[in-house]
Amino acid sequence: MTLDRLIITDFKNYALAEAEFCGNVNCFVGNNGAGKTNLLDAIHYLSFCKSYFNPIDTQNIRIGADAFALHGTYGEGQVSCIVRRNGGKVMKWNRKAYKTLSEHIGKIPLVMVTPTDQNLITGGSELRRKFVDLVISQTDQLYLSHLIDYNKALDQRNRLLKQMWDDRKWDENMLELWDEQLCRHGEYLYETRQEFVVAFGKLFADYYHIIAGDNEPGHIGYLRNTAPIAQQLQTSHTEDRYALHTTHGPHKDDVQLDLMEGMSVKRYGSQGQQKSFSLALKLAQFQYLYNHKGEKPILLLDDIFDKLDMLRVKQLIGLVGSDRFGQVFLTDTQPGRVEALFAELSHMDHCIFNIDKGEVKI
Repeated sequence: MTLDRLIITDFKNYALAEAEFCGNVNCFVGNNGAGKTNLLDAIHYLSFCKSYFNPIDTQNIRIGADAFALHGTYGEGQVSCIVRRNGGKVMKWNRKAYKTLSEHIGKIPLVMVTPTDQNLITGGSELRRKFVDLVISQTDQLYLSHLIDYNKALDQRNRLLKQMWDDRKWDENMLELWDEQLCRHGEYLYETRQEFVVAFGKLFADYYHIIAGDNEPGHIGYLRNTAPIAQQLQTSHTEDRYALHTTHGPHKDDVQLDLMEGMSVKRYGSQGQQKSFSLALKLAQFQYLYNHKGEKPILLLDDIFDKLDMLRVKQLIGLVGSDRFGQVFLTDTQPGRVEALFAELSHMDHCIFNIDKGEVKI
């Protein structure tokens, strides 16, 4: 699937902007602060119903405006996202509003690569869980449904624990009602994540091999409590009572990332190895989505030129601009660097857009 046309109204620093794109590589060039990354974020919104960078929708409305609107044309389909300061958010497919935003997830597969991706390696387990959940949710609506319901039950159980502490009244029966909900949804999360990490790990290893070379294997694994969820919850009641939150369950899982078996890239990897790991994770995400949906996701590459040396950039653009990938959007601060790169890759279809103070010029 490709984005043919984008119209932006009152989104971040854009009052009004419109652009038509080619089906291969589209480059946004301009100074820092011009709005290049904001364009990528607008495209991300149309796939995921939210910003990649700011979870508060109203903060993405241009200063002084009452709402923003994003419209994207994908072949014969059109996606619209409208956010009002006092009226919530509406997502539409071919002018028909979705009843729930989750219905849209997976409709337009997309992968975003940013300088902050290294946090997947160096950050906490929550970031890696969210990454796994994001990839699976684009291919498995049942997983997304279980995940939403699990998180709702988890929130209610945590509220109950805090309320019981405030009231100084412990109610085991009430707690077990939420235990049942977490068990019902959590088992599906466990099983699906386990299968995902096995399949995804093979794709990751292939891409890491391409990026890092022959002598550097990469490995990922799934870290979870192997006891049944019911047992985990029951035996942790006392711990939860004093912690004031649910201390065990799928929401505590992690993904193990190793240079080799048992050698953590977070602890032992160089900055270059960590960058290669994060990039391989995102390219494996692309391949996983393609394998499961039968169409190539849109690939967004933000500020890759300043994070990789030119040799690796050239290898990366040559890779993602090939038939192996689909439509690509990338940003850079130096027009000359982009032009020189594509002069060497003259066979590659591309468009270069100059971005200046919220204006898009080809």
